[in-house]
Amino acid sequence: MPKDQSPGKPTTRRYTREEKEQAVRLVRQLRKELGTPHGTVERVARQLGYGIESVRGWVKQAEIDAGEAPGISTAEAEELKALRQEVRELRRANEILRRASSFFAAELDRPQK
Repeated sequence: MPKDQSPGKPTTRRYTREEKEQAVRLVRQLRKELGTPHGTVERVARQLGYGIESVRGWVKQAEIDAGEAPGISTAEAEELKALRQEVRELRRANEILRRASSFFAAELDRPQK
């Protein structure tokens, strides 16, 4: 935890990919050495000064990405996010086309002077 933060105040620190990978690697190494998963995340998080739940989440996601645990992998999550964005854009384009079609149909139905 940074020195300038009060103990009870939550932080919104951003961790680099290297920091996350290091924490996951240390947790896995400690689990291998101890032969148990209990307490390893908390121990590594405290040693590095990272949030316990942050490290726990990184380890869980790494296990999912490695196929060791069920869940949505990082690659699948990114693909899903991109597909949802594409669907939003297509729906927006369809709405614009529907309104334009309606406008031009009304113009064609109007009596000519």
